[in-house]
Amino acid sequence: MVLTLYHAPISTCSQKVRLVIAEKGLHWEGKELNFGRGEHLTPEYLKLNPNGVVPTLVHDGAPIIESSVITEYLDEVFPDNPVRPKDLRQLAHMRAWRQYIDEVPTPSIRPISFNTFFVPIWSRMTETEFWDYTERLPLRKHFYRKMGRNGFSSQEIGESLDRLSQALGRMEAALEHGLFIAGDQYSIADVNMTPTVVRLEDCGRTDLWDRLPRVAAWYERIQARPNFNVAYMPGSRDLGAHI
Repeated sequence: MVLTLYHAPISTCSQKVRLVIAEKGLHWEGKELNFGRGEHLTPEYLKLNPNGVVPTLVHDGAPIIESSVITEYLDEVFPDNPVRPKDLRQLAHMRAWRQYIDEVPTPSIRPISFNTFFVPIWSRMTETEFWDYTERLPLRKHFYRKMGRNGFSSQEIGESLDRLSQALGRMEAALEHGLFIAGDQYSIADVNMTPTVVRLEDCGRTDLWDRLPRVAAWYERIQARPNFNVAYMPGSRDLGAHI
């Protein structure tokens, strides 16, 4: 059994997969890709992942892409230390949370991340250099062009913060019924939400859960889990060093 993960330390989607790999205690080989050097856009990597994003898991030579697909795949192939409930109704509940997290808080953190950390880099480019860079992106060309070299507008940031506040409020209500988002079992729902909360902290927005004591307690439990420090390896929260 050979597991190779093509990833980037700062990538929130890579962090999700590393959390599951660490939770299961799996042996893996890491291949770090540097965004600034365009290593995610090389012909060799695009053969593995035509979307030109990370992560990509290669299991015994077969590439698996999309972080939420990868995490479920890992749980199916390596059932020890499960990150999904066995009860089908509870599994459906967890998947509904996973879907909501993937559709709402996960994309909502991107404008805040980009304005905080990435815009200073893009702003040093000329308009032509920036446009040429985005032309190479298979999946997120229009996202970058909407952002532009000067970042997202205050209105767009406000809308993102509103969606993130909604998500945290839903978490607060859900955590009344269990230690974790989808119940008392640590699951992929918690895995998928963790990178968004970590990134909010790194962007200085812990105020979003100042009045949400259950969310604050959940985050403390998440950080105390053994898989957290494995997934958040040195450099994982130093965004400027990897772009």
